Amino acid sequence: MEEEDGMGNLRVTKEGIRLEGISEFLLPLYVKEIHSRKDSPLVLQSDRNVTLNARNALGQLTGQLTVGADAVEAQCKKFEVRAGEGGRVLFSANEEEITIGADRLKVTGTEGAVFGHSVETPHIRAEPSQDLKLESPTRSLIMEAPRGVQVSAAAGDFKATCRKELHLQSTEGEIFLNADTIRLGNLPVGSFSAVPPSSPAPQQTVYELCACPNGKLYLSPAGVGSTCHSSSSICLWH
Repeated sequence: MEEEDGMGNLRVTKEGIRLEGISEFLLPLYVKEIHSRKDSPLVLQSDRNVTLNARNALGQLTGQLTVGADAVEAQCKKFEVRAGEGGRVLFSANEEEITIGADRLKVTGTEGAVFGHSVETPHIRAEPSQDLKLESPTRSLIMEAPRGVQVSAAAGDFKATCRKELHLQSTEGEIFLNADTIRLGNLPVGSFSAVPPSSPAPQQTVYELCACPNGKLYLSPAGVGSTCHSSSSICLWH
């Protein structure tokens, strides 16, 4: 057909059927492809939902996309968002897992991200110039790894504080303290006197480090020999 022909807003051309303006179909329309004009977008408009269905050769529904007033819903075996035609997958969801392929996942909500179960990741890092805080407001915070847990501060101090006891335990190895100076503050001091009561007691500046049978440490005034046994009554007080 060399010339355009048709009626009203409908024209029949070499490429197929062309509609001008707003068109309405009262019954189903079966086409292979729908294109907009090169200089304008394609708009599908409805007073209610706009639904796109995909069916197999038996007429069974295999995929559906519904744009409603309150939500956009997709029903399919796998949902993907790609960077471009043939590009890498930015978001993928199926019945087994959800995959986010973007270089960075950024959550801007004030409450952060909430995970109902475990989180698996090889690296946890804070934003530049920001501190990293791991907190469990109402329960314990536990870090476990079958090949060891390493905590290091290459350019600063490492501090561990708690309200009650601090336990350092090694079931099969040893606890190794390696530093230029090791200080044990607030150790209790046992009472011991090696001089007669009538003699003026010299100022004590050197102490002996002692251990109770339960492992608690205390200080005893240093003498010619060990004074830990003479001051061992402190083990009963604490």
